[in-house]
Amino acid sequence: MARDDILVTALAMLDEGGGQGLTMRALASRLGVTPMSLYHHVEDRAGLLRALSDRVYGEVLEAADGELDPLAQVRALLVRYHDAVGRHPQLTLAIFAEPRAFAGVSRQLTERLGDLLANVTPYSLLWRDILIDHAHGSGLAVVSVRGDSLQVDAIREQYAKAVDCLLGELTRTHG
Repeated sequence: MARDDILVTALAMLDEGGGQGLTMRALASRLGVTPMSLYHHVEDRAGLLRALSDRVYGEVLEAADGELDPLAQVRALLVRYHDAVGRHPQLTLAIFAEPRAFAGVSRQLTERLGDLLANVTPYSLLWRDILIDHAHGSGLAVVSVRGDSLQVDAIREQYAKAVDCLLGELTRTHG
């Protein structure tokens, strides 16, 4: 059994049944192994969630936006993050429920957003929190329309417009 198999299966379990159904025992059962064998790959459930977060949100952080101005980088980062939350909303909810899981790429993503905003406004932490909370709320709304690609696209489009409005207000008042 490889770590990759564990993460793929764990993410599928989250997507299927939410955070409550993802236990080390249930994951081991799905993989056909003993629960103790999982601990060779992840230290505990929080570690498993961190590894899943690193995988899902790592793509958000790794995209190259270096040639864009800071505000355009903020927008691109938020749109990618919103899309990731929308694809795997149960991961975001599981991280909310397990504060020790907020580390690694999740923390790096939040720090990167704060650093970019510091180039734009003296209220970078306030705006970071507003923008992250908005991404979570809109991304989690995708759960209610899952399976309806037109509705999902509409939420994504509405989110992008809202981000543009928020960033426009940020630059108008602080730029």
